[in-house]
Amino acid sequence: MTAETDIKSASSKMQATTVWTLVLGFAADPLARWSWPDSDQYLTIMPQFVKACGGRAFEHGTAYVTGGVRAAALWLPPGVGQDEEALDAIMARSLRPEITEAMAQIRLGMAEHHPPEPHWYLPLIAADPNWVGHGLGRLLMEHALKRCDWEGTTAYLESSNPENVPFYERHGFKVIGEIQHGDSPSLTPMLRTAH
Repeated sequence: MTAETDIKSASSKMQATTVWTLVLGFAADPLARWSWPDSDQYLTIMPQFVKACGGRAFEHGTAYVTGGVRAAALWLPPGVGQDEEALDAIMARSLRPEITEAMAQIRLGMAEHHPPEPHWYLPLIAADPNWVGHGLGRLLMEHALKRCDWEGTTAYLESSNPENVPFYERHGFKVIGEIQHGDSPSLTPMLRTAH
């Protein structure tokens, strides 16, 4: 592998760049943009959302980047959850009143689909849109799933973009349901048992 495709654990110095790579990568995501349709609001809220969803990966050395931080994946190890308190606060202050109930139901659906056994959770993976199609997401996914297989641990995610479901299926994830409420885009929970 070249230096451009090495997988690294993002250091604290790389955290801001890693977060912004994910913000760029989700800029056209159906659920993210349904939540925050105005670009100024999206650019203000999404970095906070990324940190609340997956920021604990930085503390555990499981925030992975590749291609000079052109792509990133935040994996939460077994027993490590999202910062629900921060997510509650973000939702309370940023969502339009007409979607508040739908988002509450989506979050309940997410909690219901998480496997009960210890598992690795992937809340966020994305590439800078300039670098989509260069295989960086595949490298990040293969890197993390090797660890899941070595440990014999299940991996879980929710795809917020239906176009990405085949990518996850190629890596062994299976659709286990659908989460949708009101006029929200659908979220697809997916599970992968260790190979």
